[in-house]
Amino acid sequence: MKGGTDRAFEDLLGYIERELDFESGFYNDAYLDRRINARMRRTDAEDYGEYQRLLEADDGEREQLLDSLSINVTGFFRNPDAWESLREVLRDLTADNRTVRIWSAPCADGREPYSVAMLALDDDEIDARRVDIRATDINADILEEARRGRYEASQTTDIAEELEPLDDSAQYVDREGEVFTVTDRVKDLVTFEQHDLIRGEDKRDFDLVLCRNLLIYIDSDYKVPIFETITGSLTEAGYLMIGMTETLPSEFRTRYEPVAKKHRIYRRR
Repeated sequence: MKGGTDRAFEDLLGYIERELDFESGFYNDAYLDRRINARMRRTDAEDYGEYQRLLEADDGEREQLLDSLSINVTGFFRNPDAWESLREVLRDLTADNRTVRIWSAPCADGREPYSVAMLALDDDEIDARRVDIRATDINADILEEARRGRYEASQTTDIAEELEPLDDSAQYVDREGEVFTVTDRVKDLVTFEQHDLIRGEDKRDFDLVLCRNLLIYIDSDYKVPIFETITGSLTEAGYLMIGMTETLPSEFRTRYEPVAKKHRIYRRR
């Protein structure tokens, strides 16, 4: 613990659960500690007790902390090589001349589901007319940001570089200076909705689920419930894509076969 004693940290987590309605128990302590300490440095709080007092007094800081705790690290075409393997999956799925249902969870600010839509539109061997993308996240504010589809480049985010896997990104993203806005042609393929992947209901009949870079933050006790939801939401031969540094829980390894193991793409047995 960087900001004080274990007891003070537990007291702070208890306050966050009670007053901010945030289920800290779903996440591993190392992740929570990093995010909380980042806010403490921003506010010059010396320890967990001082930071809790700040939260009690400052509505704005409570909102900032909740935003920080939400898992919203993302990018267009994150891990570009993996998207080349996903391209083959989309070609296979749309070859059957039926609607292909895709679920991106959690979708954060929308760049992952928009990447799927742009990949479909950009590839002549993928019938984008048959692609229906559902994107969900627990954070209502970031979903509003995702629906706007407006992104600004910064010192740490080079949007133009993120879009390099596309042959001609100008077909899908309008650029004004350092502001990039997804076109309606792309937005029309994606529907956003609020959903809790841990406590929410299963979905049904998805041909592909992308659940990337969530499991590395989640406490091990909750990985199985997440995979129960995902597996129950897939068609019998549906595809699953997880993050490049993630692995399937041992309880599910016999329920999936690798399609592109290096890029963490699997198919339900």
